[in-house]
Amino acid sequence: MSLAAFPIDLHCHSLASDGSLAPSEVVARAAEKGVTTLALTDHDTTDGVSEAAEAARQSGVTLLPGIELSCQWRRRTVHIVGLGFDPADADWQEALAGQLANRWKRARQIAERLTPLRVESLLEKATEQVGGRVPGRPHFARVLVHEGVVKDMNQAFQRHLGNGKRGDVKACWPELATVVGWIRAAGGKAVVAHPRKYGLTATKLRELLDDFQAAGGEAMEVLTSGQSDGDLGFLADLCRKRSLLASCGSDFHHPGRPWCELGRLPGRPPKDLAMVWDYLG
Repeated sequence: MSLAAFPIDLHCHSLASDGSLAPSEVVARAAEKGVTTLALTDHDTTDGVSEAAEAARQSGVTLLPGIELSCQWRRRTVHIVGLGFDPADADWQEALAGQLANRWKRARQIAERLTPLRVESLLEKATEQVGGRVPGRPHFARVLVHEGVVKDMNQAFQRHLGNGKRGDVKACWPELATVVGWIRAAGGKAVVAHPRKYGLTATKLRELLDDFQAAGGEAMEVLTSGQSDGDLGFLADLCRKRSLLASCGSDFHHPGRPWCELGRLPGRPPKDLAMVWDYLG
């Protein structure tokens, strides 16, 4: 599917989670790519929002409150994007503190599992990669490359950090209904992120949406990076039949990946869909 420029991008990441650009750099790059409305949706944190908001004011980009929260659904990890919530809500901040604790626990477990590689101060070095924030697998991978344990990032994941490898630690995330409840209680809209990336059959995806909507979820991404031909039509039809709001975003993490670039989507959302940004307070 060819990529199309689009001025709204409601899914991207910065150094505050597992991206490689500072939040201000993400905003600047988005502006360069023609994005006028952006949501910074770092994993389980809003730490980058203040920096991004200042950059957005300077560049004329409209920045929406955003986050991508990890949760469990039938023993699978699923990601839910939150949009338009109140970042200052006390209960919301308490929930994020719990997510942060989960991420630190996971980071420590990754470091412990990689002890046989004999990289001194591995956790500390990985933490330095993100300026003292919680490191994820990509940050551990960069340390392994720097220390000469592996030749590149791909090898780091193939040998040590990819699915099923020693450093693939599954976090103890809250249940889907809990995460959707947090977003709703803080005044936001819950969005199923990249629904075709979970390897679910059409039947299983419908079951996920059943549980998501029963919990109060209101939207789903119909366009994001990595979609195949036919995904847009299928997901758009699900939105119509279920009265779900539609969202879209690049899921940008790093420069140099043209298939996953800010403001670039594998198509355009059908005009008859109700788009989530029109329903944010």
